[in-house]
Amino acid sequence: MRGRFDTLFGRLFGVLLIAIVLAHLLAFFWFHHYGPPPPPPPPPASAGQLSGLPPGSPPPYPRRPPRPWFGGPLVPLTFQFISLIIAAWYGAKLLSRPIQRLSDAAERLSEDLDSPPLEEVGPREARQAASTFNRMQKRIREQVQQRGRMLGAVSHDLRTPLSRLKLRLEQIEDSKLQGQMRQDLDDMIKMLDATLSYLHEQRTSEAEQWMDVQALAESLCENAQDQGADVQAQGHCAPLLVQPMALQSCLNNLLDNALRYAGQATLALEDHREHLLIRVIDHGPGIAVDKREAVFEPFFRLEGSRNRNSGGVGLGMTIAREAAVRMGGQLRLEETPGGGLTAVLHLPRP
Repeated sequence: MRGRFDTLFGRLFGVLLIAIVLAHLLAFFWFHHYGPPPPPPPPPASAGQLSGLPPGSPPPYPRRPPRPWFGGPLVPLTFQFISLIIAAWYGAKLLSRPIQRLSDAAERLSEDLDSPPLEEVGPREARQAASTFNRMQKRIREQVQQRGRMLGAVSHDLRTPLSRLKLRLEQIEDSKLQGQMRQDLDDMIKMLDATLSYLHEQRTSEAEQWMDVQALAESLCENAQDQGADVQAQGHCAPLLVQPMALQSCLNNLLDNALRYAGQATLALEDHREHLLIRVIDHGPGIAVDKREAVFEPFFRLEGSRNRNSGGVGLGMTIAREAAVRMGGQLRLEETPGGGLTAVLHLPRP
């Protein structure tokens, strides 16, 4: 018997069946107790004469007391209505609870791969879904760990021959050829470093902390100014709950992109009650409207040449957007009034 009600269907059917049976039992009892009295039997022919009453007079039979106001169909029908509403509410809750638990677990998994597994309780269907979800989470975690080990191996195995090649370049007498080969090797090392950094950002899980975003913005601008860059900070804001490393990585990449193409940048803060806007403004060549989403794709570069010094590797904007998404924010590109590009980072407040 227990196995029949171990499924979601069995539990829902049992709840509705009990509610319907109880409602009908109450209605039967109510109408039986307060229903109209049966009609009296016909009096005998001599009843009026024996009693001394005139012919045709109603006999003095005892009458049933009048039915109270609550003896009608209103009370049982109301009880039926309320019981069915309660059964429907409980049934809907019974149906939605496993889905809600699964949704919450998926949300936790999207933020942290090391989140605790989903508890395998409830009806049979809910336990099966939880077990499947936990196996999926375990496989994803194992694949991410395996990819991390592969990245470490690739990083080590590629850096060693690249370093040997740089040493052997010194034996080449042709200075022009030596310079070209050294540039190619430097591009390969930069691309390797950028790719590893991008993959590291993808698998990094960071806890949220309250942070003085204004102090971070001013510090980044001062560091860039110390290196000779034309960067200014504007605006004020209150502390915000963010992932510190993700925010720093996002702003660093946005500033680097602005300085690479425009030679100058302005980091502006605009604080609101429900969100914080951070704008990285430049007056460079800008980006066409139909290309603004494409620049967030990995390794996408606008220029046709492969000069890494001017165009970079093509991962900076990708890392910036993914960092913004991890913090629950948004990153979009707009045209700067007067020409140029403005990167707008939208971060919600809790």
